[in-house]
Amino acid sequence: MSNVSPLRTEEELKTELRRQYAIRFGEQREYRDAVWKILTSNFFQPLIPRDSTVLDLGCGWGEFLNNIQAKKKYAMDLNPEAKERLAHDVELFEQDCSQEWPLADQGLDCVFTSNFFEHLRGKDDLRRTLLQIHRCLRPGGHLICMGPNIRCLPGAYWDFWDHYLPLTERSLAEALELLGFQIQRCVAKFLPYQMSRRRPPPLFLLRLYLNLPFAWPLFGKQFLVIAAK
Repeated sequence: MSNVSPLRTEEELKTELRRQYAIRFGEQREYRDAVWKILTSNFFQPLIPRDSTVLDLGCGWGEFLNNIQAKKKYAMDLNPEAKERLAHDVELFEQDCSQEWPLADQGLDCVFTSNFFEHLRGKDDLRRTLLQIHRCLRPGGHLICMGPNIRCLPGAYWDFWDHYLPLTERSLAEALELLGFQIQRCVAKFLPYQMSRRRPPPLFLLRLYLNLPFAWPLFGKQFLVIAAK
């Protein structure tokens, strides 16, 4: 008799996501929100017009959407805490992102995702997700991606239990081009790696860092890829 455990149910996955966030980020909630206030106001808001329709893919606790200004906001995540933390003006889709999205063709101006693609189980899931993004973006709409760059983090990348898919800015850009996107910006080293450490850096350093792109190659471990449909 096989002793291999069955695949997790969706409810088991949701419970695991809730616990992972509590373990990883439970002591950093206020700091994370402060970081995203700076990232949205100082960097991402200029890329996203305030009359846009935006979807945050893998929204987590909603720090990006709760701080970005947009006409219409959607979120997608299986974490059950997302609906508890998202602002009232955000519509949440609790579903597998590689399945059909409940949105019309060409209904989005921007899809944003941060530190999410590495949690997908494989390239087939990523490809199906990118196809949904392409379908839902209007012509000229943008996909903005951040994520850990395996080239910069060959060992530390695997320190997180739920990391499955290793990516670089080049591999993601190539996948996007194959599916019909045009790459507008491709940065190998953008932000430092993560916010789950015990002693996060002071917030004024983040403001300074965003204004000093020449420092990004020294400290950045996450890629930034911006693509247009």
